[in-house]
Amino acid sequence: MRIHVKHATIYTYDPPANGAIQTLRLTPRNHDGQYVVSWRIDVSESCRLRAHEDAFGNLTHTFAVEGPISELRVIVEGEVETQDTAGVVRGVKERFPASLYMRETDLTVADPALRAFAEQAAAGIEDRIARLHALMEAIGAHMAFDPEPTQATTTAKEAFALKRGVCQDYAHIFIAGARHIGIPARYASGYIVTDGAAQSQTQGLAQLQGAAAQAGHGWAEAYVDGLGWVGFDPTNLQCPTEAYVRLAVGLDYLGAAPVRGNRYGGGEENLSVALTVDQSSRQIQG
Repeated sequence: MRIHVKHATIYTYDPPANGAIQTLRLTPRNHDGQYVVSWRIDVSESCRLRAHEDAFGNLTHTFAVEGPISELRVIVEGEVETQDTAGVVRGVKERFPASLYMRETDLTVADPALRAFAEQAAAGIEDRIARLHALMEAIGAHMAFDPEPTQATTTAKEAFALKRGVCQDYAHIFIAGARHIGIPARYASGYIVTDGAAQSQTQGLAQLQGAAAQAGHGWAEAYVDGLGWVGFDPTNLQCPTEAYVRLAVGLDYLGAAPVRGNRYGGGEENLSVALTVDQSSRQIQG
């Protein structure tokens, strides 16, 4: 599948901010089942985008701009050719052993209720893949999707208790549960084409000082001996298909957030996000 992505993040400041610093994890990598045809990042202010790899091997860009800044726009557009790998991630150079992803974070701590839930979902199942699918199905039955924006600091146990949330919350619950039953798991961010049509969203979020932009899609990856890392999307009750574009991974959402940063000075900050993900009509020639 050829997937076209256009992702705009727009900050407005009133009164103007004195400056801003941003880190972007908005560039996909090539690996088995994913080939980047074209990709570009544009920033409205005059600044230098510094490219590097973070600790997890994600492609990142950072920039700093001096004010006064009334509006700051980050525009990403590109095309990616994908193939279905049944959720198995291959061709990626791993920086750390899988055991690192047993480490809890503040967002993925499992409380007694969540631990008991994960144990019950996997009870009596020996095969690791089957255990993970059972956990995913149980989360899908327990949770109701809530399209309202979720704060970047919402934890797995908070979302589990509420029984509602967005993809970020589903993924955190899956990660917390998988780790509790002894399976390394991590967060994956990216994009998804829904029902073969464009996925669009625009959000207005007030006073997001240092918060991550809530856009795109998030799921989990779990480590299975003999297969390696395998994606699980509890929001959609499936392993990632050719409809997914994978951007970044981390111990939780904050480690793989598409956009994170801070501004200094100024007054109220407002953020709007516009995202379109669709199947491109153009095909690779030859």
